[in-house]
Amino acid sequence: MKQKFSIVFLLMAVLFTVCLIASNLFATKVFAIGNISLPGAVIIFPVSYILNDCFAEVWGYRKARLVIWTAFAMNFFVVVVGQIVVWLPSAPFWDGGAHFDYMFNMAPRVTFASLLAFLAGSTLNAFVLSRMKVAQKGRGFSWRAIVSSIAGECLDSLVFMPIAFWGTGIRQLPVMMLCQVSFKVLYEIVILPITNIVVRKIKAVEGEDAFDENISYNPFKIKDI
Repeated sequence: MKQKFSIVFLLMAVLFTVCLIASNLFATKVFAIGNISLPGAVIIFPVSYILNDCFAEVWGYRKARLVIWTAFAMNFFVVVVGQIVVWLPSAPFWDGGAHFDYMFNMAPRVTFASLLAFLAGSTLNAFVLSRMKVAQKGRGFSWRAIVSSIAGECLDSLVFMPIAFWGTGIRQLPVMMLCQVSFKVLYEIVILPITNIVVRKIKAVEGEDAFDENISYNPFKIKDI
């Protein structure tokens, strides 16, 4: 059976991947709002969860899983190639080496933490939304979008923070985790009316509204689309 090709799905998958890669670069900038310090990634990373909600809601968990693994692979590719470029000797006349290295020379532990946290959090987000949609018989998208995002963002922070900052003696780690999760979830709640409109439009244009009944939720079963 020939599968239907969707340009909308393709463009959203590309945007999802770009958000993930950009969030790793933006994370090198730390900004402050009052006494709260946050990495620049919190500006764009929640967008990936909003898109994840759209994938799971419109096309189902299996398509969301495919996009998650694709974004993971592309991000890993950028990390590896970026590290190779860092190792290359700088031209004598170029004085931007230190700045470039600061952006791309991520510590292996931080890189591993970031990739693992994204994979775990995004997969849980798609799983929760998918199961809630079946249980709610398609009603209440706003509620399941919020609950699934909270679950995904919490797991993301619980995986990333301890691995990335283990042994650094940061006593404020729980506070940092709470601030990040709270900011990201609030971000998604504020933009939820727009997400609702986008989801309705996509369903109408694509003629899709998947219900994940009798499917495998094995996160590694990527070929099952």
